Formats: sequence, structure tokens, C-alpha cells
Amino acid sequence: MSVDSTIMHMDLDTFFVSVERLLDSRLKGKPVLIGGVTDRGVVAACSYEARAYGIHSAMPMKKAKELCPEAIQIRGNSGTYSKYSEDVTAIIKETVPLYEKTSIDEFYADLTGLDKFFSSYQMGTELRERIRKETGLPISFGMSKNKTVSKVATGVAKPDNQLKIAKGDEKPFLAPLSVSKIPMVGEKTQQTLFSLGVKKIKTIQEMPVELMEKVLGKNGVSIWKKANGIDHSAVVPYNERKSISTERTFDKDTIDIHKLKAILLAMAENLAFQLRRGLKLTACVTVKVRYSDFNTYTLQSRIPYTSADHVLIAKVMELFDKLHNKRLLVRLIGVRFSHLVEGGYQINLFEDAEEIISLYHAMDKIRDKYGDRKVMRAFGIEAKTISRFNPFTGEPPPLLANRRQ
Repeated sequence: MSVDSTIMHMDLDTFFVSVERLLDSRLKGKPVLIGGVTDRGVVAACSYEARAYGIHSAMPMKKAKELCPEAIQIRGNSGTYSKYSEDVTAIIKETVPLYEKTSIDEFYADLTGLDKFFSSYQMGTELRERIRKETGLPISFGMSKNKTVSKVATGVAKPDNQLKIAKGDEKPFLAPLSVSKIPMVGEKTQQTLFSLGVKKIKTIQEMPVELMEKVLGKNGVSIWKKANGIDHSAVVPYNERKSISTERTFDKDTIDIHKLKAILLAMAENLAFQLRRGLKLTACVTVKVRYSDFNTYTLQSRIPYTSADHVLIAKVMELFDKLHNKRLLVRLIGVRFSHLVEGGYQINLFEDAEEIISLYHAMDKIRDKYGDRKVMRAFGIEAKTISRFNPFTGEPPPLLANRRQ
């Protein structure tokens, strides 16, 4: 006899803003904008009070200030946010048997089978209260039989609340909600559905799955399943050692520092692109050097979550300068980014001007279309002969290999 699944989704409410309010209580109840403090910056996060003016993440800061002149602007500190995220992660790790960290402020926990010994909803309530008490951060959770319904329930419960959807109530719960509430329905897909007169999830529930597939392809089938409360995806155990990496062994050992740094730059730049394409952030950078005598040395550094080239390249060069023995011939060099979480590029928004973000988007678009070595920094051009690799396994990935043929 199978046991019904119990999945809990947790989300720290307006995480960056909440952290800033812990540090300065005068910000409570006021419209707050976190991001680049100049007119050329962008909004990384904003409070509910600011959202009431139509402000949202990734909006140019200049426009946000026009919509809400009294809003308080804060640059933000990624290191501080990373620390609070790790504090919350540690509490969850101590409490639940299986959890998945999907971003800096979002988690899933699998509580299946625990009702035999203890109320899973009570456990979720106590976990939420412990996080609120020990970190001071508001957090919401949703609970149901799967990830999709639990995530939607969290959104309905916000701010700073909780909601459980009983087995059998999934479709009635979802039915009156906007199609935009379905996870992975972006603005483009939402507009497509709206143009067809599909605005409520109930309409999708009543549609044949074949029609959704005809309109949106495989994505339409996935959306139809989610609209009907169907989701069999598992909670994936969180593993901070998850990483992407690459290394280069030289045909002839070298002492050419210019060549070594050019290759390291190209490695870091390519891995950063792989992060952004996979919508991931890294919190740990490692550099590896093997000398002609086969002695191998590594040096690593924890950093605030990021996927930005300029941040990661600078850290790689810093570690290499500390690690490199200029008197010895180098046989191999390598770079690894680890402690990965989902998160795309949004966490860098409060550090970067709009032009830099636009530049990254343009460069990544070219790489996606023509290949990941088609655009790169001038200093790294001579490293263009780096062999193809899959940063997760070290092997040539089928997707990249096919695209480059």
C-alpha cells in the first residue's frame, strides 16, 4: 500500500528587503528598493509597499523612483544575504529528513510518511516558527501532495503565513487562480493564454490536453498537468558539493604567466555562462594548479552567490596569484564553481548597472545561438583552443557537441 506524498514548499518573504529591515528597523512599513542606487541601476528587490506602485524586480531604478519618489533606495550586500540564507538552510537541515534548496530564499521538504509518528503540518508550523524566531525573517509555506500545488499555496499564503491543501482539494484550490500562478508560466506564455481567453486555471482544467499541446507544444502538456494538480517530480536532496568545473593539461609544461591567466579567464568566463544558462548561482570558487613534478595544489574561497563574469574572473585571478609558484613549470590548471543553487542572475542586480546586465544578456544570446566560444573577452582569445567539456561531468556534452559540428 503506497503512502501519500506530503511536500512542503518554503519561501522567505521579500528576502533581501526583510534582511535590510532586520539591520535597520526604520525601514519597516516603508517602500524600499534594493539595487543600483544610481539612475542607471536596476531594482533587484522591492518591498510590498513599493510593489503597490507597480514596481517590480529588474525595473530600471530611474523608472521605479518616478513611480514612487518617496521610496528608500539601498544598494544591498550579497554577502549579508548569503549568510542569512545559510542560517535558514542550517535550521531546515537539522529539522527535516529530506530537503531541496532551489534558490537563495526557496526550499522544498519531503515529509512523506511522517504523519505516522507526528503531524507533518505541525512539524511545518514549528519549523516556520523556529526560523522566524532564530533569524527574525518572515517566511511562508505551502503544503500538499506535490511540489506544484505546494508552491502555489505558498504564494497564496504570503506574506508571512502558511496554508495546507488537503488531498483531493488540489483542483478546486487551483481553479479560481490566474494562470500566471502556475509555476514556469512566464510573461510570454501568459500573454499567449490571455490572447486565447484563458485567464483562470479552471479554463485549462476544462480544456483537452491535446488542445494545450497544439497551442504550446510539450510545454502546454506540462502546464495542463500542473493546472490539474498533477506533479510527480521528486524533492532532490540538497548537496552543497554540486559543482561545475573544467581543467586544461598542457602538451608542454609552461611558465608563461600571460598564457596561464588568459586560459584561466576563458575558463571562468565559460563556466559563468554555463551557470547563467542553467539559471544557477555559485557560492564557492576553487582554482587548481599541477606542476611538472605532479604535485597538485588547490585554493578555494567562499563568495556571495553570483553568476557574474566580472566577479568570478576577479576571484579566480586572485586565488591563482596566491597559489601560483612562479619558479615552477605548470602542467595543469583548473577552475571549479561549487555550492550551486538555482537563482539565475537576479542576485547580481543590486551590484550592476543596467548596461552591464544588458551586455550579459546580449553576450549570452549570441553564445546560445552561435556557440559558447563565439564571444569572449579579448584577453582570453588565445585560450580559444580549450577542449570542449561538460562542466558537470568533464565529458563533451551532446548538446554542445552537436551544436558545434
